[in-house]
Order: sequence, then structure tokens, then C-alpha cells
Amino acid sequence: MSFSVASSVNSAILSGTFGLQKASKDISQTSFSIAQQTATLKDTNTLLADAATQQLGITSHLISASGRGDDFTSNLLSLSSNLRNAQASSNVLGVAKNVVGKIIDELA
Repeated sequence: MSFSVASSVNSAILSGTFGLQKASKDISQTSFSIAQQTATLKDTNTLLADAATQQLGITSHLISASGRGDDFTSNLLSLSSNLRNAQASSNVLGVAKNVVGKIIDELA
């Protein structure tokens, strides 16, 4: 096996592994953030006011009043993006596995 092929396969394996680890870490952090947001207790008046505002369709007022944007939606999008990153990294590892398998078959 030439140095170039070995280097490329090693690079693919490392890239896939590191990508999968990062995606897993980011999924855990985002999931924790979502759990914290949904577990926040609100008093009755705040809960009723939020429900009434949402029913009237004035969500833009809530977003501008918080000054942070919609964190829940951002976290859900981040979760979805990290899931795709994990799937892509997993595919890289699968291709590297197939390449190594073919090389071993050729040498045998």
C-alpha cells in the first residue's frame, strides 16, 4: 500500500471520528439547553399571559421583548444540524471501512 493511500485512509478515519465526537458533544449540549428551557417554572400569571399572546399571534412581540430571539427554535435547528453532521461523519467512517476492506481483499 502506498503512503498516499494509507495517509488518505487514516485522514478519513480521523476526520470521521472527530466529526462524530464533535456532533455528539454538540447534541448533548443542545439537548441539555432545551431541557433547561422547557423545565423552567413560570408563575400562573406569566403562563396565562404567554398563552394569550401566542393565541393572538403576537409572537414577534415576545421575540423582541426577550432581546435574545427564539432560543428554543435555534436549539432545535442546532440539534437537527448536529444530527446531520453525525450522519455525515458516520458515512465517512463507513466509506473508510469499505476502502480498508477492499485493500485487505486485494492483498489477500
